[in-house]
Amino acid sequence: MSAYQVKSVSELAERVSQDSQLAEEIKRDPVDTIRRMGSPLKTDRLIYRIVVSALGLTILTTVIGATWLAVKEKEVPDVVVGIGTGALGSLAGLLAPSPSKE
Repeated sequence: MSAYQVKSVSELAERVSQDSQLAEEIKRDPVDTIRRMGSPLKTDRLIYRIVVSALGLTILTTVIGATWLAVKEKEVPDVVVGIGTGALGSLAGLLAPSPSKE
């Protein structure tokens, strides 16, 4: 079914008009067929959880590392700040609602 992945309703309509097998599958079971056509990043929750967990762990590690370095009165490298900031921005981007197309 991965050959049938679509990103928009107009793309779905185009695929159905060109592929009679897909049209038959939608006639037989429209809900399940269309549900399987979503992209794996939207339908596979395991991928999403792994990415969010990895970014959260990265943020936690950089905060703990920077705090430890500050307690030892050592300078916190810019790369640690950059990694933590990048992970925080990525996590915010994943968790923020995506804008809808009109």
